[in-house]
Amino acid sequence: MQLYEAILTRRTIKAFKPDPVPTDVLAHALTAGLWAQNHRMTEPWRFTVLGAQTHQALAASDPKLLSKPKIVAISYPLSSDQFQRREDYAAVCCAIQNIQLAAWVDGLGMQWSTGRVSQLPATYTLLGIDPAQEELAGLLYFGYPESVPEPAPRKPLSQVLRELA
Repeated sequence: MQLYEAILTRRTIKAFKPDPVPTDVLAHALTAGLWAQNHRMTEPWRFTVLGAQTHQALAASDPKLLSKPKIVAISYPLSSDQFQRREDYAAVCCAIQNIQLAAWVDGLGMQWSTGRVSQLPATYTLLGIDPAQEELAGLLYFGYPESVPEPAPRKPLSQVLRELA
């Protein structure tokens, strides 16, 4: 699959087959995240791969998480410099896009969630993350797609483009 095809066909997957995610396929996707652009080469991304026990414990907050074959928390250190903090969050978002595209090319679906569970103090405690030092950018749910949704309509470029002289 070529890059542009991956970008255009990639979908957020919410329904997964129960099949386990092979460690090497997950590592391949996460490695793609390491190559995201990042201001001052801070490489702010931190990946926490949940094992079965932690996955079960997290699902106590939301039983739907049991249908997600693999969960990876993605976080970043909180810089005291507000500009750098914004740059680091942007870099983590770029890393997530790389990860999702790499996973997609390998046949793996992903959903990036910034919902309630990722914001709970109990989640930070469970993951061993000090919220004064590090912030969760979200939870990444991986698995083989049970189904692939149709693409949501997008505005044409002409509606979001400004051209200046």
